[in-house]
Order: sequence, then structure tokens, then C-alpha cells
Amino acid sequence: MSDAPVDTLPGIGPVTQGWLKEAGIRTEGELRSIGALEAYRRLKFMLPRQVNLNALYALEASLRGCHWLDLPQDVKTALQQQARTIDEALRRGAAARCAIP
Repeated sequence: MSDAPVDTLPGIGPVTQGWLKEAGIRTEGELRSIGALEAYRRLKFMLPRQVNLNALYALEASLRGCHWLDLPQDVKTALQQQARTIDEALRRGAAARCAIP
């Protein structure tokens, strides 16, 4: 597992690095061990308005060593479906917390 900072991965800039650090993900190895989808879930729950599908694409592409525009379409489609599931869970969670008992 690599102890290199996450910003050494392609496509991880200072903003994303800051978000990842807030989520407790500081190294390439930590990101690889939890994967792009779990990292996206953590970021989305922390910063629901700032984090979007492009962040998920960038995280996945960085782990593959490519630019997010070069992700295969089937990978993008699967990521879109998984992001929708996370987004729906976030909305349901907010609604549940605001429900009147």
C-alpha cells in the first residue's frame, strides 16, 4: 500500500485533496483500500452540494491512472447508477431526520 499523498494521483487537485483529507483519506493506499465509490460516498455525505458525479469519475480515473474523460462508457454508466443510489440514500436520510414522529 502506498503512503504517497493522494494528490500524487492524476486528477486529484488541491480541492479534492482537501475534501479527502477532511474525510480521513490522506494517502494513495487509503484511497485504494476503500475505493472510489466509498470515497465518493463519504465526500457526498460531508459536502452534498459541492461533490458531484465528476468527483466520482475523477476518483475512479485517478485509481486507474487515466483522465476521467477516458473512462470506458460501461464504467461511467455503472458509476452513474451507484452515485444515484448514494444520492437517494442521502435524500432519504435527510427526510428521515426531519420527519415528525
